[in-house]
Amino acid sequence: MSPLEVLVVLGAGLAAGMLTSTVGVASLVSFPVLVALGVPPVTANASNTVGLLPGGASGSFGYRRELREHPRVAAAVLGTCAVGAVAGAFLLLALPPGVFEAVVPWLVLMTAALVGVQPWVSARVRARRGVGAADRVTMSPVTTVFATLTGVYGGYFGAGSGVMMMAVLGFGLDIELRFVNALKTLAVTAGNLVATLVFLVLAPLDWQVILLLAAGSVVGGYAGSFVGRRLPDRVLRTLVVLAGLVAFVVLL
Repeated sequence: MSPLEVLVVLGAGLAAGMLTSTVGVASLVSFPVLVALGVPPVTANASNTVGLLPGGASGSFGYRRELREHPRVAAAVLGTCAVGAVAGAFLLLALPPGVFEAVVPWLVLMTAALVGVQPWVSARVRARRGVGAADRVTMSPVTTVFATLTGVYGGYFGAGSGVMMMAVLGFGLDIELRFVNALKTLAVTAGNLVATLVFLVLAPLDWQVILLLAAGSVVGGYAGSFVGRRLPDRVLRTLVVLAGLVAFVVLL
């Protein structure tokens, strides 16, 4: 790589790390950069996942206060996304490139729309349950299934998986959006960790790319947690929806 290309990949890692901890479309920044630099798509996808793992880890560490308030949900998110990511990583290696290209943009668009309407739908559901109904602070079987499926998608490709997880947890739990954002960051990290273990053994990797992305993302992920914690719910939700719309356009 030339010095300019090194700076570009570092910058992509920094931006992707910040997005991991905020709106959750990190791969839409870093993956196209790698492909544009000539990295083969499967190698770029796998290297991107490995390189962004430190960003998710530092972001999760930045959200440690929020995660401690809901330890049971955090454990459930870790488990479901880890299991799902194993399946997703093997799908990436087993299926021909581009199998889901036609479906992914619409899936991301749908989940972005769900994040947008979630407060209204949740309010209606809460009204039907009754004023005295207890808040849902643990994952139901339905939420667990959808969280696992999101983990599968995250292990396979990942672009927009954070938006998907925010939709799943937003509908399945009655907790503040900043907690959902923390759990989403943890979910992305869990998926990337498991996928990384698979890719280290089975996938072609570009270690120069991985190290550069890791150096940028570890800083961006931690910085992003401070931004995500301070954003008002309405602003964060709007940014997530906009990120989903951008992801739809880019992936279409």
